[in-house]
Amino acid sequence: MFPSYASGISEVPLLGETIGANLRRTVAQYGDREALVEMQSGRRWTYAEFGAEVDLVSRGLLARGIGKGDRVGIWAPNCAEWVITQYATATVGAILVNINPAYRTHELAYALNQSGVRLLVSATEFKTSDYRAMVEEVRLDCPALEELVYIGTGDWDSLREAAAGVPIAELHRRAAELSFDDPINIQYTSGTTGFPKGATLSHHNILNNGYFVTETIAFTADDRLCLPVPLYHWNGNLRNQKSPRPRRGDTGCAVTFGDDAGWRRRVAGSSRLH
Repeated sequence: MFPSYASGISEVPLLGETIGANLRRTVAQYGDREALVEMQSGRRWTYAEFGAEVDLVSRGLLARGIGKGDRVGIWAPNCAEWVITQYATATVGAILVNINPAYRTHELAYALNQSGVRLLVSATEFKTSDYRAMVEEVRLDCPALEELVYIGTGDWDSLREAAAGVPIAELHRRAAELSFDDPINIQYTSGTTGFPKGATLSHHNILNNGYFVTETIAFTADDRLCLPVPLYHWNGNLRNQKSPRPRRGDTGCAVTFGDDAGWRRRVAGSSRLH
């Protein structure tokens, strides 16, 4: 038997913590620093605000019966709720299933069924796609799918409000039971020569990928990471994960992202990102 991954010799040790634990550590160190900027709406969060929002949605997921090992789908273009959902599912130990915003109904049905998604967080539309109509078209063929949460509607508000039924102590208890080797993400391959394959990643995979990117680039708290790439894609998904760097100062830098139109407006205006 061979291990699924090999740990070679490194001057910089790998991080051995869950994403939820890492976020709490980051919030404690850099709470007043800006963490997230959504260009299309102008919404901004400090690390403290972002951490509080993640805790709220995490408790909402627990209230809806979502916990360790459950699959939560995310079908949306880049938006703040995408990032919040990513961290919230990791915090409760659920497995986030990234769904390509360009999928047609048959591709959506395949991903939902193949991964066993129980709860789907979705935009209502994207470009010419009516997501609500597409979900309704396949819903009866997806027996595992129990609940829909549409971003920007009362569904998202209800999920946040459900947090009132779960004490923060219960969230901390559940989070403490997780291992950094637990799976928390499924990303689908392109499916060029057959059905897409679901590649499964753990806290350990994702967190250390982001960690060593910040090590290599040497981010500081004054830097901003701009993400024009789709969050569902491995590049945007993994680059979105940052972590404190105990060896060379801090990485309390902000992630700035937007939709296609937002980036075009920014480039056309030749204005700086603040």
